[in-house]
Amino acid sequence: MPDRLLALMRLFSTYIFILFVLFTSCNNSSEIDKKTDNLTEFPNDFHTYSNVEEIRTTHLHLDLEINFENKTIYGIARHTMSDNKADTAIFDIKKLEISRVTVGKDNETETDFVIGEPDELLGRPLSVKIKPGTKYINIYYQTTEETEALDWLPAELTTGKKHPFVYTQGQAILTRSWIPLQDTPLNRISYSADVKVPAELMAVMSATNPQAKSEDGSYHFKMDQKIPSYLIALAVGDLTYTKLGNNSGVYSEPELAEACAYEFVDLPKMISAAEKLYGKYRWEQFDVIVLPYSFPFGGMENPRLTFANPTLLAGDRSLVTVIAHELAHSWSGNLVTNATWDDFWLNEGFTVYFETRIMEELYGKDVADIHRVIQRQELDLALEDMENGDHPEDTQLKLHLEERNPDDGMTDIAYNKGAYFLRTIEAAVGRKKFDEFLKNYFNSHAFETITTEDFVSYLRKELFEPNNIEFNTDEWIYQPGIPENCAVITSDRLDQMAQLAEQVNNGEDIFQGELKDLKREDFTTQEWQAFVRALSPEVKPENLALLDEHLKFSQEANPVLKSEWYQLCIKVGYDAAKPFMAEHLNKIGRRWLIEGIYRELAESDNPQDLIWAREVFESAKNNYHYISRSTVQEILYPEK
Repeated sequence: MPDRLLALMRLFSTYIFILFVLFTSCNNSSEIDKKTDNLTEFPNDFHTYSNVEEIRTTHLHLDLEINFENKTIYGIARHTMSDNKADTAIFDIKKLEISRVTVGKDNETETDFVIGEPDELLGRPLSVKIKPGTKYINIYYQTTEETEALDWLPAELTTGKKHPFVYTQGQAILTRSWIPLQDTPLNRISYSADVKVPAELMAVMSATNPQAKSEDGSYHFKMDQKIPSYLIALAVGDLTYTKLGNNSGVYSEPELAEACAYEFVDLPKMISAAEKLYGKYRWEQFDVIVLPYSFPFGGMENPRLTFANPTLLAGDRSLVTVIAHELAHSWSGNLVTNATWDDFWLNEGFTVYFETRIMEELYGKDVADIHRVIQRQELDLALEDMENGDHPEDTQLKLHLEERNPDDGMTDIAYNKGAYFLRTIEAAVGRKKFDEFLKNYFNSHAFETITTEDFVSYLRKELFEPNNIEFNTDEWIYQPGIPENCAVITSDRLDQMAQLAEQVNNGEDIFQGELKDLKREDFTTQEWQAFVRALSPEVKPENLALLDEHLKFSQEANPVLKSEWYQLCIKVGYDAAKPFMAEHLNKIGRRWLIEGIYRELAESDNPQDLIWAREVFESAKNNYHYISRSTVQEILYPEK
């Protein structure tokens, strides 16, 4: 009888708490609205349920056990909270199982919690009942087979093919699918972790890392600098460490160690070049981990440990600009972070600008300008697609992504329009003054989150007004397209490649005469990209066959160049490339290198191309991370 009475009382208490949460949520909304009238004070992040304006995590400790047999992480997320007067702490969760929640540090006591209704994009709110001033909240949980941030790979999908592998990808709002937390860039936190993995494997995180395997598979991590939640990252696999400099090196499977050491040999020089430009590197260590091919991006700037795709191992160091990009994020993005995903260009536009400055410092203006012109080409292609798409307004820098996936904002607009905005400012004020401004900007906003409006205010006060510069920032930030005052970058080397492509367009055999011994190795990846992009879709399939015979684009080019080439092959109807295209799509999970191919197949005038694309996708989709898989799914099956 007492047990039954206790159960009824607990049920009644939970019911009252649900009503309380619903009531306070309605009342709090008006208070939040009042606070967000001035965006520079407290912007509204539409992609989180968390009530960080009332109570926020200051430090997170994770106790994690990685179970490869059932592909599950069992964890405790121990949150240290800010001073508060709150009765409820709300966290973001998605596809997680919550077993219990406690409060307290040494003597934990269970507390009531409510899990809200699911939203396909945002997941669910986890509302925890607390007393005002509560300092510690502990959430006991496990991941599920639907956890989107995790990519569990069997041994056959690794390079060594001996051991399984798992890694996380949290940006933009997927960290909530492997950790219950306040998943918003508005709140920066420090974190630590104790992680248990099989003894034959190594665990690494975006934190302090081991450089050798432990004997029992136990690892401890610390990230003392405060970071946004999307930068919490974990990878577990058969890893070895190759030291490259005093504070840099690369983790990889043993089979890739030699190739990584060759490809990334200039990493210490990149760090020095970046520090020379914009100040001291503040994260102590800059390491890279080369993940399996399923990783959906070229790189991800997780602090202290950049995640990288093996497609960067081109063998000629032609793709290291991605590493320069991720290093640049150590200032733009990691040090100064976009407050919301509407302000995403603050991360990426600055980083693209910065990356080419690093490349210029190391390899000269000629090489850097090649990258800048390629970026403008990609921007123009993106503009054409987006202006004819569902959201032409997305061609402005400041976005409005409420009720939309923040991934929708991860386009060439944020990256390349943002970079050209900064290059145009540089042209207006002069490089010396602009460099001084950027260095002060990074220092004055270090370890903060800011909005677009914050940046514009700082820009006008610290750069434009002291130098009497008239500059219309609004047309760049709040208007679609590219303003007329956009900086113009040219490259003689790329112009020559365009001229060579024009000869092919005119039906000439370029392998006659002076170019009879032309090899793919004679030019960089970026030069060949410009060549392929300048080829007309009206050329005949036999023209592409001749190029393929001499240059082996379909068979032997690196994945970046193959992606460009295959898209052209689809437009032209050069079907001889399809067997090699299928191999590429089955092996590569990097979204940028497969999305365009699938899109061309889906939009092809030949209906057989879409049928073929769906067949390939069905065989390849389990080799992709959720991010790439869902992107391709939308392209090939828009009706679902």
